[in-house]
Amino acid sequence: MKMVEQNLPVLIHGMGITLLISLLALIIATFVGFFIALMRISKNRTLKNVAAVYNWIVRGLPVMILLFLLYYSAPFGIKLSAFGAGLLGLTINGSAFIAEIFRSGFRAVDDGQIEAAKAIGYKPWQIMWFVKLPAVIKIISPTYVSNSIALLKESAQVSVITVPDLMLQATNLYSSTYKTWETLGVAAILYLILCSLFMIAQWLLERKYNTMGLVTG
Repeated sequence: MKMVEQNLPVLIHGMGITLLISLLALIIATFVGFFIALMRISKNRTLKNVAAVYNWIVRGLPVMILLFLLYYSAPFGIKLSAFGAGLLGLTINGSAFIAEIFRSGFRAVDDGQIEAAKAIGYKPWQIMWFVKLPAVIKIISPTYVSNSIALLKESAQVSVITVPDLMLQATNLYSSTYKTWETLGVAAILYLILCSLFMIAQWLLERKYNTMGLVTG
C-alpha cells in the first residue's frame, strides 16, 4: 500500500486527464447530439434519414474500434494525437446516444404547451427556447446524467491508444509493481469519486428545477 501512496500523484494526474477528456467530450457531444436530434425530428426527409443512419452506425460501433480507426487510420491522411483521437472518438460515440435522449425528450413534450405558445404569438425560436427546451431538460435530465456517467467510465478505453488517463496510469503502475489489487482498488475509488461528482450535479440540477417549479412529483 505504501507503493500506491507514493505513486498517488501519478494516479491523480491521470484522474485529471480522465475528467478533462470526459467533460470536453460530453460538452461537444451534447451540442452535436442536440442538432442531430433536431435533424431526427425534422420534417425534411433527407435530414431525418442522414441523422438516423449516423445514429445507427455510431451506436452499433464499439468505442474501441472507433478509437483505433481514428488514431491509427484517420481519414484523409490526418494524424491525430492520442488525446485528440480519444476526444473525437468519445464525442462521436456520445453524440449518437445523446441525440436519442434529446429526441425522446422532444417527443415527450406536451403538444398543448406548444399550441398555447403559438396562440399567444410566440415565434418558432421562442417556442424552442422558452417552451420546448425547459420541458425537454426536465424530462431528460436523469437519463442524460446516467449517460454522462457511462461516458466517463467508457473514457477508460482511451488508454488503449496511450492517452495518459487514470486507467493507463494504473495499468502502468501495476504492470511494473505487480500490486494489482492495491493499484486498481485506488483507481476504482478515484473513478467512484468522479462518478459521484456527476451524481451530485444531477441532484443540484433537479433541486434547481424544483425551486423553479419545473419538476413535479
